Amino acid sequence: MVYQRTLKNSFSLQGKGLHTGLNIHITFNPAPENFGYKIRRVDMPGKPIINALAENVTATQRGTVVSANNVNVSTVEHAMAALYACEIDNCLIDVDGPEFPILDGSSILYVSKIKEVGTEIQNTAREYISIKRKKIKVVDKATGSSMILIPDDSFSIESHISFNSTFLKRQDATMHDLSEFPKDFASARTFVFVKEIESLLNNDLVKGGDLDNAIVIYDKPIEQEKFDLLADMLGAKRKDSTKLGYIMNKPLLYPNEPARHKLLDIVGDLALVGRFIKGKVIANCPGHKINNMFARAIREAVFPSVQEESIILTENSHAGLYSLA
Repeated sequence: MVYQRTLKNSFSLQGKGLHTGLNIHITFNPAPENFGYKIRRVDMPGKPIINALAENVTATQRGTVVSANNVNVSTVEHAMAALYACEIDNCLIDVDGPEFPILDGSSILYVSKIKEVGTEIQNTAREYISIKRKKIKVVDKATGSSMILIPDDSFSIESHISFNSTFLKRQDATMHDLSEFPKDFASARTFVFVKEIESLLNNDLVKGGDLDNAIVIYDKPIEQEKFDLLADMLGAKRKDSTKLGYIMNKPLLYPNEPARHKLLDIVGDLALVGRFIKGKVIANCPGHKINNMFARAIREAVFPSVQEESIILTENSHAGLYSLA
């Protein structure tokens, strides 16, 4: 029998928020049995708490945003992935801003801190989500993305990504067991295309983005003047706009680092299912939108009281298909 776990002690990290650019402090605290993951906004009156569950996700455009009673916290997925992969069942997270710090764009600093403080086995048995006969499948008809959960005795993920880019076409990543996450996936960084950065900045996003916390892919040339302007806005050194490729400060850790990061995001978004899963996940072109659709579908299959009509995403991104087969 496997018992629930929490942290032995609290730990804290600080860094800038990817979208706000604010200096944010975050603290992870031990929590009692059956507590799950909860996020407390300690910077707000009354210190409101949000349950980190799939139905509380209200946006997925450039990260996962959880909300309750008009209180939001964004970019939670990298920390959630670390907690889930380190098999922490119960944790109270205190944050003093509207998003989690981006740190280096991966989960590795969260994982390192969890390993540093250690975990504590609790007295209540862990309950797993385990489907015996039917698979759960979700398809986003707008994009063609799909996620499938197949019955299995352990948890694994097979992920495939594809982009119309010279430098990032099809990539695959497979995690056979959660124990592989700290070594093989936790350090994989988020990625962005240069062509996306201008619109993000114009929409008052990625104020905290730089060449140290993301893989930046420059695959379509732009005018030198515009390229210089983007570099200035990101606080980066100006580069020759005729030279295409990866332009971040730290080179790729793995040839398929983007695919590994997408798998990392899947783990973080599925952590919002609220229980550990036994089953094989097959993901085709995953992203926060389809990941959340999938997490909700799993919760609805296991907890019928979770009603889809009460948990629509603000982006109207639930135009998908759920099925049990």
